[in-house]
Amino acid sequence: MIIIKEQYGYKNPKSIEYDLSAYTTIEPHKKLFKQKKSNGFCYEVTKNEKELNIEASYFVGVDWFIENKLPIYIQPKLNKDKSEVNYVRMLFDALQEPENFNHLDYLCEINFDKPSIKIDQTQDLLSPLLVIQYLQLLKRIVQKGLKKSYYPVVKNLNVRVKGKILVNATIKNNHTKSKMLYSYCKYDEFGVNTIENKVLKKALLFSQKAIQNINGINPEQLQGLFNYIQPAFHSVYDEVEIEELKTIKPNPLYKEYKQALKLAKFILKRYGYTISTLHPVEIETPPFWIDMSKLFELYVFAKLKELFPLNGEVEYHIKTNRQELDFIINSKDKKYQMVVDAKYKPQYKDGNISKEDIRQVSGYARMKSIYNELEMEDKYNEVIDCLIIYSDQKSKRKDFVKDNFEYVPEYNYVKFFKIGIELPIVKTTENI
Repeated sequence: MIIIKEQYGYKNPKSIEYDLSAYTTIEPHKKLFKQKKSNGFCYEVTKNEKELNIEASYFVGVDWFIENKLPIYIQPKLNKDKSEVNYVRMLFDALQEPENFNHLDYLCEINFDKPSIKIDQTQDLLSPLLVIQYLQLLKRIVQKGLKKSYYPVVKNLNVRVKGKILVNATIKNNHTKSKMLYSYCKYDEFGVNTIENKVLKKALLFSQKAIQNINGINPEQLQGLFNYIQPAFHSVYDEVEIEELKTIKPNPLYKEYKQALKLAKFILKRYGYTISTLHPVEIETPPFWIDMSKLFELYVFAKLKELFPLNGEVEYHIKTNRQELDFIINSKDKKYQMVVDAKYKPQYKDGNISKEDIRQVSGYARMKSIYNELEMEDKYNEVIDCLIIYSDQKSKRKDFVKDNFEYVPEYNYVKFFKIGIELPIVKTTENI
């Protein structure tokens, strides 16, 4: 297996530190990640006269470098002190902000159609991501109340009949055994024991086992989350097949269910429907990729909402003039009115913001529609503040409330600022 770090060779491709002499047919190629507008790339392989080079982007995951022969694993970036970005904690914190549930699309990509890849348990980045999303989403569902509807029930009733009598089952299981007063009946009941809730509960039980393998979050926190959810499913059975969902039509009044059922199916597929497979040292996983820049966006949004909690003070993914901005801040006291962009680029702590990023954010801030959003229609002659938030492990700023929101100017530009935020980390024994 080829193992490299996230952002290895970024903007400056490096040689692949792996003996590829046994593979003579490797051609230059690029692994793409489907995104809303334009595809991102997980890694790109180029070839010069001497060797193959690789450039890794802001994605972590596992895939086939050579189909069925050689896998590649790109891990979260390691620091010199043998720690790596705690993406699990980032996701957990990000989902404390309810609005982030509307922005989870394109966070990860899973390919169940490709052959599975054997990896160590410690390399399993996918399972924690799915389980954290799933538990947080179930918490929201439980807070609102489980969906109730009519569902079919078959029972062997004594001295009474309800619904439709199942003649064959009654004769076979009752009359042939001289139980003449019993009848198998099929009828509808109204309650929470629906097919959808059964699938959710089945995946919940898998999640309970899986949280024991999740590093980077206090297990008591996850167990507490599970304990909050579980009682709501007390009256729900878990005997169900995924195929039964094909008969169910989504209800727009329960929009969280669509997301939750999608994650439940991923979790059940990931573990092969067998809870006994949850604790091996070596596991098999479908190829997958996680977009760390998207995760950083979600994390930053949650941190901004802590500082600006009132409705409308921070807006995420504003769409205007065929453009889509990360954030705009419009505080109620009008002290902060700015266009904000989250950049998962640690290199900004040591140098200036790139001209490309400055042009992008400045362009957003020049649109009349943004002036209107910020209630600055009468101030077209003023320049809107622009801010780039980037990751910086030396900033000593873990959030914007307990620490500070003191951004610094980008000196070559007018009203353009930057601020770093420290990401959670987890210690690792790996030294790759």
